[in-house]
Amino acid sequence: MKKSLAEFIGTFWLVFGGCGSALLAAGFPNVGIGLLGVSLAFGLTVVTMAYALGPVSGAHLNPAVTIGLWIGGRVPSKEVLSYVISQVAGGIVAATALYFIVTGNGSEIGSFAANGYGEHSPGNYSMQAAIITEFIMTFMFLLIILGATDDRAPKGFAGLAIGLTLTLIHLVSIPVTNTSVNPARSISQALFVGDWALSQLWLFIVIPIAAACVAGLVYKGLLRDNS
Repeated sequence: MKKSLAEFIGTFWLVFGGCGSALLAAGFPNVGIGLLGVSLAFGLTVVTMAYALGPVSGAHLNPAVTIGLWIGGRVPSKEVLSYVISQVAGGIVAATALYFIVTGNGSEIGSFAANGYGEHSPGNYSMQAAIITEFIMTFMFLLIILGATDDRAPKGFAGLAIGLTLTLIHLVSIPVTNTSVNPARSISQALFVGDWALSQLWLFIVIPIAAACVAGLVYKGLLRDNS
């Protein structure tokens, strides 16, 4: 229960802080934080939760991370389902809170920071571009997580390395897909947008999980110290 609650709270904070910055502050007149600010917001949510809740659950905050760590031999099978359910639930509750805030001044939710490709990509990038981007970004994200939390890595810096990685990922990929690398984040926003967001949601579930699995296998088979 403690681990599940930690994952729920942590994913709530990631979606609320990251997507909230995109919805409420990115384009705010005169003082908008822009792409850099949104990227930093997502990174900061991970840094803060890594140090606050990492000792409880590992602060995965992402079904792809949990599955990738499981494939990499870091997470027992019995914890995977409860982690994923807690992460998706935390994301949905955060999106619900954001819905009421965003519409609190009479505004429509618009795209609601949902992930998309084609005409729903911020830069009108194709489905192929979206697949390549999400795969590479999630693959590298998992490799860095696995490496930063390895017993051989310097102690105490994993949260910072992982948070900065997520910031970099957003700096590169927001124009392509609005950046997912996290099925829970994608599901939570798509549920409120419906329509096109739900029809394109498969990509932001399948590709991050597939990339995380490949990263887990690569690290476990080629990079981990098996001595």
